[in-house]
Amino acid sequence: MNAATKPIEVLLVEDDPGDELMTREAFEDNKIGNTLHVVRDGEEALDFLYRQGEHAGAPRPDLILLDLNLPKYDGRQVLERIKADADLTHIPVVVLTTSGAEEDILRSYQLHASAYVTKPVDLEQFIAAIRKIDDFFVTVVRLPRA
Repeated sequence: MNAATKPIEVLLVEDDPGDELMTREAFEDNKIGNTLHVVRDGEEALDFLYRQGEHAGAPRPDLILLDLNLPKYDGRQVLERIKADADLTHIPVVVLTTSGAEEDILRSYQLHASAYVTKPVDLEQFIAAIRKIDDFFVTVVRLPRA
């Protein structure tokens, strides 16, 4: 395994237990053992990223998969905070959401999302999409290491 295929730390910000389970399944079945950390709302995502509270020892994620429709702080607010912070702005954020609304897509890119992926409804297509994201950020893209 070379540096380009070294496992990465992935933060999934997802409040839907079913989508979390499918994402875990996709990561577990994939060939590289990336570590998947899960938080369930925008406030917990910020606690993880700022290493506060129960996430005081959290690793810095190499990639964030972010749902838009979250409790407490929505995904847009979380994305805006990440991209406004000099210590976090380098982390790629893939918006992974059910919304296909043009205004959500545009706003996400205006907030500097790295990519916008609409969650497929079909289980196999959902898992395939997660695997493609995982593969892309592990085998194709060069990520900065903190």
